Amino acid sequence: MMRQLRVLGVALAVLVLLAGCATQVDRVGEGETEDLTGRWNDRDSKLVSEEMVGDMLDRPWLARHLNNSDDNPTVIVGEIRNLSDEHISTNAFIRDIERELINSGRITFVADRGEREAIRQEREDQGLHAREETRNPAGLELGADYMLTGTINTIRDVEGRTEVAYYQVNLALTSLSDNTRVWVGQKEIRKVIRRGLFRS
Repeated sequence: MMRQLRVLGVALAVLVLLAGCATQVDRVGEGETEDLTGRWNDRDSKLVSEEMVGDMLDRPWLARHLNNSDDNPTVIVGEIRNLSDEHISTNAFIRDIERELINSGRITFVADRGEREAIRQEREDQGLHAREETRNPAGLELGADYMLTGTINTIRDVEGRTEVAYYQVNLALTSLSDNTRVWVGQKEIRKVIRRGLFRS
């Protein structure tokens, strides 16, 4: 009887270990936030881009531009530098900003330098290989009126198992005609991270 109980106990222990090693995946809805580490994540990127673009489009520079022009302002995103102490995908953040600007219907958006080079190569290839009536000629590109640049910074404060992560995103919109800043925006995110006794 004791031997059977021991075998049963070992079997239960093995089952518990195996259950603890199993991978579990939970699908998270688009509007839900699953913040596992307290670090910058895709939800932060989307929220910051939404808020900052909303602020940008509500400022006087846009009305001034529309008073002086029949067309929506044309914007290009320049460099957004990650000055933080962690890996942040600035490309993903730039795509979130682009999406918000384009979907607003109030901005005309042009491709960045790298994308323009690829498009020019395609246009050149069309000039050699495509039927004449389907070719897109060179020299018709739309120049940008404004360039958006910025930085992402972090400050961390740690005491024991509690950490405060502070993110500051600074964006600036500059007129390409005279280098004047027409809009400056700042968004801050603070996260309090309390780590468990056995978590790093």
